[in-house]
Amino acid sequence: MAKSKTLFSIFFIPLLFSTLVTAKDPRFDRSLSPKSLGLRKEKLSHLHFYFHDILSGQNPTAVRVAQATMTATSPTFFGAVMMADDPLTVGPEPDSKLIGKAQGIYASASQKDLGLLMVMNFAFMEGKYNGSTVSLLGRNAVFSGVREMSIVGGSGVFRFARGYAQAKTFWLNTTSGDVIVEYNVYVLHY
Repeated sequence: MAKSKTLFSIFFIPLLFSTLVTAKDPRFDRSLSPKSLGLRKEKLSHLHFYFHDILSGQNPTAVRVAQATMTATSPTFFGAVMMADDPLTVGPEPDSKLIGKAQGIYASASQKDLGLLMVMNFAFMEGKYNGSTVSLLGRNAVFSGVREMSIVGGSGVFRFARGYAQAKTFWLNTTSGDVIVEYNVYVLHY
């Protein structure tokens, strides 16, 4: 009888204790089926638009918000940080139909060439993408013919987005720094 009580104690008490500890320790993660979130088959969307970064005039769409001590003497403006609220349009003309805004930060991150760190949300306000965003993160080597940057997320229609964006300078005013950039964005999303 004593032997059975000992065996009972050896097996039952640790099991009871582990159950109590587990019950008090809630999990912070769990596996889900994409269908449980209403996600259907993944699709690939191609977005084409023009980005208008205007530094000059009474109503600039991008402004410098920070800089390093050495920025003023750097040939690449190293350390300059810009905040943007740039129009996205269907065509390259400034009065072309507005489809959204590019909102975020870009900063000069290279001492050797003009290479920008881009952290930008493309916030759409037109058609089936109204209220949805695509998030871009990457290096923009400004004087390269075509630059490629990552799409790292999104919201609305673009939940769980991933992909890439190709940027190509359409027009540049070297005096003012104003630029119009053509974007082709390829996004995988649900």
